[in-house]
Amino acid sequence: MSGFVTKPEPVEVPGLTHIHTGKVRDLYTDAQGNLVMVASNRVSAFDWVLDPEIPEKGRILTSLSLWWFDLLSDLYPNHVLSTELPDGAPADWAGRTLICRRLDMVPVECVARGYLAGSGLEEYREHRTVCGVTLPEGLVDGSELPAPIFTPATKAEVGEHDENVTYDQVAAQVGAELATQLRQATLAVYTRARDIARDRGVILADTKFEFGLNEDGTLVLADEVLTPDSSRFWPADQWEPGHAQPSFDKQYVRDWLASPESGWDRKSETPPPALPPAVVERTHAKYAEAYERLTGRRWA
Repeated sequence: MSGFVTKPEPVEVPGLTHIHTGKVRDLYTDAQGNLVMVASNRVSAFDWVLDPEIPEKGRILTSLSLWWFDLLSDLYPNHVLSTELPDGAPADWAGRTLICRRLDMVPVECVARGYLAGSGLEEYREHRTVCGVTLPEGLVDGSELPAPIFTPATKAEVGEHDENVTYDQVAAQVGAELATQLRQATLAVYTRARDIARDRGVILADTKFEFGLNEDGTLVLADEVLTPDSSRFWPADQWEPGHAQPSFDKQYVRDWLASPESGWDRKSETPPPALPPAVVERTHAKYAEAYERLTGRRWA
């Protein structure tokens, strides 16, 4: 069992129709049929959406996504139409709401890995592969790969695990031509972002993208992009393969939940306990630091 510790009620806004509450986003449509995407301050770990929320998280991730979308626009178009607040929307939606074009979303999590970590490390230790891609012997936790690899996953519902799949499985699901496009796009965007982050003293270890198709069949970058929720960012000056790396994300949340201090058993069906104020504050600080390091702008 997993899901929401406390599932939020959707906000009712005149002229908007609520269509989905996800782990960290609420989706609506407007009268023109556009998608209204609201980034919440919710935080998830171990397939649970936790209490309490992380202050400003939605605004930080939205601002960072917009910054990346701008830098990547010459590679692939994105789904953002406007950042204006819809009429009648609550004031606290400001800065975390995007009006986006509706797309035919591809049901694949497009993951790029340049370093070995997470589920990729677990599979490598057992099979010397990641999503069917054979890797050389001798790699360890945090190793840089010889070249970035495309390691897709299925997109899971709230409370379920994304499942790593092979390229051939993606091709069987969406067709060989689209699978090729997805792999090329994922690696091209990752490589551009990796180089930008590296220039700012940040390692982009891995990340996941979502793509959709426009009416004319154009591949469009959608959802969020290159945030600490969808990426592993490591400080380059502390990179040391052989163990888990310090990171700019919700690792404080995961570490506390897994510690004896939380008193929570991941294998039980009991929801996780509330996050302590210190964990909330540290997690907020990590999100803000990631934004500042990458963009060079002060978060205020």
